[in-house]
Amino acid sequence: MERNIQKNGLVNFAAALAIFLAGFGVTVFAGTLAGQVASVFLGLAVLVTFASWFQMRLEENERSEKLELEELARSRGASLFEIKDSGSFPAQNARRQFEKYFVPGTAILLLLLEAGGGWLLWRWTGANTAGIHSVNAAAGLSLFAIFALLLFMLGRFSVTIARLENHRLLQPGAGFLLAGAYVCGLVAIGIAGVEAKVAHADFYMARALCVLLGLMAVENLLTLLLEIYRPRVKGKITRPLYDSRVVGILAQPESLFTTAAQTLDYQFGFKVSETWFFQALQKNLPVLLGLQLGVLILSTTVVFIGVGEQAVLEHFGKPAAAPLDPGMHFKWPWPMDQINRYRTEQIQSIYVGYTPDISKDAARTVLWTVTHDKELNFLVGNSAQASAGTDETDTNNPSKLRAVGLISISIPVQFQVTNIMDWVYKNTDPQGLLQALANREVTHYLAGVDLNDVLSHGRTLAADTVQSRLQAAANERGLGVKIVFVGLQDIHPPTASEVAATYEKVVGAEESRQSSNLVAQAEAIRTNALADARAFVTTNAAEANRVRVELSALARSGLFTNQIPAYQAAPAVYRQRLYLQSFADATKGARKYVLLVTNTHDVVIFDLEDKIRDDLLNLNVTNNTP
Repeated sequence: MERNIQKNGLVNFAAALAIFLAGFGVTVFAGTLAGQVASVFLGLAVLVTFASWFQMRLEENERSEKLELEELARSRGASLFEIKDSGSFPAQNARRQFEKYFVPGTAILLLLLEAGGGWLLWRWTGANTAGIHSVNAAAGLSLFAIFALLLFMLGRFSVTIARLENHRLLQPGAGFLLAGAYVCGLVAIGIAGVEAKVAHADFYMARALCVLLGLMAVENLLTLLLEIYRPRVKGKITRPLYDSRVVGILAQPESLFTTAAQTLDYQFGFKVSETWFFQALQKNLPVLLGLQLGVLILSTTVVFIGVGEQAVLEHFGKPAAAPLDPGMHFKWPWPMDQINRYRTEQIQSIYVGYTPDISKDAARTVLWTVTHDKELNFLVGNSAQASAGTDETDTNNPSKLRAVGLISISIPVQFQVTNIMDWVYKNTDPQGLLQALANREVTHYLAGVDLNDVLSHGRTLAADTVQSRLQAAANERGLGVKIVFVGLQDIHPPTASEVAATYEKVVGAEESRQSSNLVAQAEAIRTNALADARAFVTTNAAEANRVRVELSALARSGLFTNQIPAYQAAPAVYRQRLYLQSFADATKGARKYVLLVTNTHDVVIFDLEDKIRDDLLNLNVTNNTP
């Protein structure tokens, strides 16, 4: 029987090697990402089956050597101890050396292949999300399905033989073959998913297999660490280091019940595995898993579309007539129907000319001499340099062509998806196409305008023009989007040289010149306005004086004309009255004293009351007495 076990191990090694080489060729032929990870797994199976077969061969040689030595000892009458002392056990020594050096080396090599392969393939699949060659996909699907069938038949037979014969060395290779069958089956499922219009099915299968390699690497590392501290008991048969428990569970899921039953029996102190509940769970596990799978599939028949979203329903990869609006909808279960959600009311953004750095403060002030973000330089016309040339139309002389310059502009473009069906199905990469159209329109516009205009007053016109052109280009390509906003910000010369510093000097001089002109204009306006005001005041004062003099002269002439008749009527009275009036006017502000005489009987009444100022009469005296 040992001979048969050894032959079975050799067959496992040969089958693993053949399917590894064939699988690698099919992977290159079909371009499947999951097949690349499966090739690493099949390569591990080759290494494990070889180590398992070689160790079985060494143990068989050691067993044969012991039988021969026992026969020799009986024929010569010597004991085995004497023969052993003479160092006549080369097969046993070879087996011990193999277990001491080669088995740990194989385990370390497996750890490096699992960890390195999982990490490298994880990065590789992340950078190449779509790699299947559609022309060869059907052939790759068929071949991987055949590999899965062959490995399953051989692995199941070897696992059964190893369990019945309780052979510890046949188990690792048999487990890897049976697990390899499942891995090849997953690769076939991934290719079938791609053929069924599930674009990233092969990518997801590759990522799942990379995770499996990572778990195997972690388990192998823990096994090696525990092996360092494992107590060595002479004569005790140990489990091979290259025998993976993760692979064993993947190859024989039913072994989980045995392990769980033993653990429960040990923890509770009685045969939990013999209770009716555990027996029923073990017998009806497929039914329970099927019910759970059915409930899971039925849960995919109901879909809820959130507010502000629209969804595209695909039935066997073909889009429905109209998108789904927000609310609850029913559909066929997955994978017959699939839902792709899109936020159509959300304002989305793309960036032209720069890549924003979210780690920096958006409200910062940055000089021209400092790099704002990851920027690109655009070609723009320069009339200031062109004016120094002689003839811009002479294309035969390159030195007389139109002068151009470089400029860096940050242009955020905001858009909204208005037709979800056009956005999803009329173009393969709609956002990438919109990005390319935005770059093209910005480049075309800047190539035909002047540098100084863009740097100064032409920003608004440039933004409006680019927005209208980009909207027209998007409509022409059927993108189904509305360009909401195009902004021009952070406009500055390139910072890679001294151009920006020179621009700052020129712009500073220009600003100083404009500031001086504005100050002179303000002074001129102030001086002219003051002169006009003074002229107006002087003119009005002269006019008022002229009117006053004329009116005074007219009043005097009128008074003289009216005084003549009065004088002629009573000259003495007129003179006496005029005298008294003049006297009263002359002494109006003086205190007067009247001297009385005794030889007159005239009665004269004088008001001798002194007039006191109103502020003294109306003095407000506040009583502060408490």
